[in-house]
Amino acid sequence: MTPQHSDTQARVDAWIWAVRLFKTRSAAAVACRAGHVRVNGVTAKPALTVRPGDEIRVRHAGVERIVIVERIIHKRVGPPVAAQCLIDRSPPPPPKEVLATLPQRERGAGRPTKRERRETDRLMGRTDQPPDVVGR
Repeated sequence: MTPQHSDTQARVDAWIWAVRLFKTRSAAAVACRAGHVRVNGVTAKPALTVRPGDEIRVRHAGVERIVIVERIIHKRVGPPVAAQCLIDRSPPPPPKEVLATLPQRERGAGRPTKRERRETDRLMGRTDQPPDVVGR
C-alpha cells in the first residue's frame, strides 16, 4: 500500500519542514509534540493535516512565526519556491536598540556556587558566622 499525496492537504510537520521553518523534519515533529506549533489556534500533533488558508503559529528559538498556508508542498524546495507557499504574518523583530538594553545572563551561569554566594555576602556586609543562639 503506497501513501498518496494530495494537493489539498499535508501533515503539519512535513509542511513546516518543506517551507523551511525548521531544518529537519524530525525537529518539526519534536516542536509539534512539545506544543510549539498551533494550527488555527489549536495545538498541533505532527500528523495533523493542513490545508490552504490555515494559520500556523510556530515558536522556535524564542521567536514566534505566524504564517498562512498558501500552497501545499510535500518535498523540501528552495527558498524562493518556499516563500510562494506561505504568507508571512509574523510581527517585525524588535529594534536592535531595544535588544541591546535587555539584561542577558551568561550562558551556563545557573545558580551561584557556595563560594560566589559567600563573596556576595561579604560584599553586601553580611557575615559568614551564624547568628548566636539565645539561651546558651
